[in-house]
Formats: sequence, C-alpha cells, structure tokens
Amino acid sequence: MLSGSPARCRTPEQPQAAPLVEIEPSAEQRRVAVRQVNLGKAGPTKYQEVPLIIKEIKPLENLDATLTLPGSKSYTHRALIAAALASGESVLTNALNAEDTELTARALALMGARLDWQGHTVRLRGTGGRPAPVSESIYLGNSGTSMRFLTAVAALGRGTYRLAGTPRLCERPMGELLEALKDLGVTAISEKGNDCPPIIVHGGGVAGGKTSLSGAVSSQYLSALLLVGPLSSRGVEIEVTGELVSRPYVDITLSVLSAFAITYSREAYRRFVIPGGQAYASREYGIEADASSASYFWAAAAVTSGRVTIANLDLESVQGDIDFLSVLARMGCHLISSSQGITVEGGPLRGIVMDMSAMPDLVPTLGVLAAFAQGETVIQGVAHLRHKESNRLAAVVAELRKMGIAAEETSDGLRIVGGNPHGAEIDTYQDHRIAMSFAVAGLKVPGVIIRDPGCVAKSFPDFWEYLEKLST
Repeated sequence: MLSGSPARCRTPEQPQAAPLVEIEPSAEQRRVAVRQVNLGKAGPTKYQEVPLIIKEIKPLENLDATLTLPGSKSYTHRALIAAALASGESVLTNALNAEDTELTARALALMGARLDWQGHTVRLRGTGGRPAPVSESIYLGNSGTSMRFLTAVAALGRGTYRLAGTPRLCERPMGELLEALKDLGVTAISEKGNDCPPIIVHGGGVAGGKTSLSGAVSSQYLSALLLVGPLSSRGVEIEVTGELVSRPYVDITLSVLSAFAITYSREAYRRFVIPGGQAYASREYGIEADASSASYFWAAAAVTSGRVTIANLDLESVQGDIDFLSVLARMGCHLISSSQGITVEGGPLRGIVMDMSAMPDLVPTLGVLAAFAQGETVIQGVAHLRHKESNRLAAVVAELRKMGIAAEETSDGLRIVGGNPHGAEIDTYQDHRIAMSFAVAGLKVPGVIIRDPGCVAKSFPDFWEYLEKLST
C-alpha cells in the first residue's frame, strides 16, 4: 500500500496484487467490457471471471493519427440522471458505455427508469422525479460519482435505500454531502458512522432550504445538490465557501440542467439558487467526446514528438479537461484547431508550474509528461487527489520513481524533475487513470508493462484498442 494517504475513514486492508499471467494477451482477454448487466431487470450484477493480465506497451515512431473518441463520462452520468428524473422518453446519443456509467444506469433502472442501451445510444423512460423503492442494496463499484449523485437522487424516492461499493469506495468521505442533505430535510447517514459508504438514505423527497458546502473537497457534492434541487418543494440555495475545486465539472452539470429545461441562477461559483417545483423535460441529447480520454492521445503526441488529431472535439467545449491543451502548449507543443478537429504536434518538452485544480483527473498524465520534460514541474492545487480511486499523488510518485525519475509529494500536489525515464512494471492500484497515463510513457521508452490493464473499463473500455490505432 502507498504511504501518505490521510485517514478520513476506516481504511480496510488493501488486497495483494494478483499474479502475472502473460505479456501478450489475446484480443479476447484484452476486452475489458466483461461485466454483463441487463439494465431492464432489477437482478444482481453478473460478473464474468477474467484472469488478471499484464500488457507491455510498444514504443512508437513517426506517430501521425486521427481519432474519433467515445462520449464524455461526466456528461453521460449527468444526462442519465436528468433523463431518469424526467417524464417520458429521452434518447442519449454517443453515451459512454463504461463501467462507471453502467453502474449509474443500473442503479437508475433499479429505481424505476426503463433503459434500452444499444451501443452508444440510450433510450430511457424516466420516473417523473419519483424513483421507485429498491429492496436490494445498490452496488456502485468504485464509482465515487455514482455514489455521490445517487445518494441525492435516492432522497427523491420512496422507501429506504442502501448504497454500497468496493472497499476503496467505502474509504471516500461523504460527510459534507450528508450534512448538506440534512439541511435540506433529507435523512441520509453513513451506515458505519464514519461519514463514508455504505450510505442509508430515507426517501420521501427533498424539502429544500439553504445549505453550504466547502469548495475544497469535491465539486461532486455541489453537482449532486444541483441535480435534485429542481425537484425540491421549496427550492435550494447553496453557498460555497472557499475556492471551488474542479469548477468545470459544475459547468457540465449546469449545462445538462439547462438542456433538460431546468432553470437556476448563480453568483459566480459562490452562490447557487435553484427554484423548486420544476420538472425535467425528456429530449434527444447528444454527448460530446470525452476530453479526459482525448488527453492521453494528445500526450502521446507530446512524448513521441508526433501528431494526433481528435476529430470530435472543439475548443468551445465546457469540459475543463479541454484546457489540458494549454498545458501542452506551455510545455512546448504546437496546437492546431480546424474543421478536422484539434491537433497536437509534439516537440521538446519543458517543465512548468501548474495549478491543476480545474482538471485534477489529468494530474497523472501531466506527471508522466513531466518525466520527459527538461527541468522541474510543480503541480499545485490537487490535495484532494488523495481521496480518488487511489491516492493518486502517492501512486504517481511511486511509479515515476520506478522509472528512475525524481518525484515527491507536496502538501497540495507534486514536484517532478524530468530526466531519462526507463521501462518499469507499473502498478495501477485498480485506478484507470494511472493505467492510461503510464501507458503513454511506454510509447516513448521500451519496457513499460501495465499491470491489470482491464481497470480502464471504469471510464474507457476500448482504450487499448484506440492505443493500438496509433500504430496503424
């Protein structure tokens, strides 16, 4: 286990890494969409046993590729919930079919939404804002987004709901969201009394009122309240104290609210007012490509001095991770925006000082780029990454050191000195972003081996197939 993880909740013992199986997995083994879920039924999730494998990344030369990527995970989560709370049928196109979004969809199906998910299109008949009772525990895997959003959604329902997940999810703090819901007339408690999942929610509706949230821990608390506020009796007023981390994710939430006919007002990111008694409108809704997913391929161009174009993204996106392009430009890359998409051309990289509070998911990617940059890179504003799928700060430091790079944690981020990284066997800590970020390093130096590559199913099941497209 990595050291340095603050004990906010009881910390279960982490499982030991499974044994290695093979270097060159078959195409079937590389498939990470192994979970088979019938969203139309309330039965338990079924799992297909798949051996843990490792994947060696092969370096690339003369990289020049154009890709069209799957939809945004952040938009898909929020659009699924908005459609499930509407009356009538909505159609979501280019929805991301990944482990996390599937967990959200299954939970909504248990709560009475009727879903038909075919490829990247979802037809969803909503509950009219009144989720049905659920007799079984709602399992949410390691999806913090699902846990936080659906805790609030369950408050709108009837009966008592139990939301649970993996041991790692049950280490992630929820106390401030539970307190805010209490202010709004909701009874939601930590089953073990430690402010962490499993969470018990007593439905009956959200009365509304005023509450406050610290902006320092997670913007998902705010998004959860924004999603249910329109269906409250008296409306909701939320004051945010301190600087709000991950602001662009709140922008995504507000964008989805507007798309589904919800009104609100705000004063910057300090105060949000959502009138009660509203109704989500069903609609057809297209989901743009995931900027977080795009970042790995742009980073590939950066480390290999190659060229990668993402065809289905533009600079007008409100996704915060689109700003990773400015990070790449500061490090020495050349950017081109055209009708064909957004292109990154790599070049000699230089270290930078960067506040990553607006795009924390990409800190591991920047950490890997920093290893190849000349000079020192300092990453700031991301202390909350210690509470993600893994302790991401400690994970990045540990794996970069394996590659011969000087790296250390700071109070709110990382300090990395660029050099000449070498290959290493990378532990992923069951964290999709660690796996995908360090795969980028393997496109430049030989000998990078990713343990448990299937963990990318959480957000990007086809990542390895797309990575292989870079060489064709």
